[in-house]
Amino acid sequence: MKRSLLYHIVLLTSLLCVACQPQQPVCPTVTGTADFLTVPPSELPTPTPSVPTQVDLNGRTVLVDKVVTGALCNDTWSGTIYVACDVQVYRWEEDPLFLKDCNLTIEPNTVVYVADHNNTAYYNGCSCHTGEIAEP
Repeated sequence: MKRSLLYHIVLLTSLLCVACQPQQPVCPTVTGTADFLTVPPSELPTPTPSVPTQVDLNGRTVLVDKVVTGALCNDTWSGTIYVACDVQVYRWEEDPLFLKDCNLTIEPNTVVYVADHNNTAYYNGCSCHTGEIAEP
């Protein structure tokens, strides 16, 4: 009886220790100066067309409609989108509205996975980056 109880305590403690480990970041740590966009939105290249691609998200494969790399601006997203580690945004000083002057449209029911946020899925946009208030 005591052995069984001790076994269960050790097993439970081991599981809790493994589950509480901090998540390894998906994107590599930026060293030196981050590469920010410096040209106005009107001079940015046209975004690449959507191409369905399989992406590994935390050990599971997900089919996404588009992988976004490079300039994060002037685009329309729908379906399932993956924002890769190498996106470039405008530098901001006080508020995090780095998409404020960009023409980025995210269609309703779009799921956006963001690599730099540990592949977190966003279903209702992220008002902290656009300045828009999400509808309830």
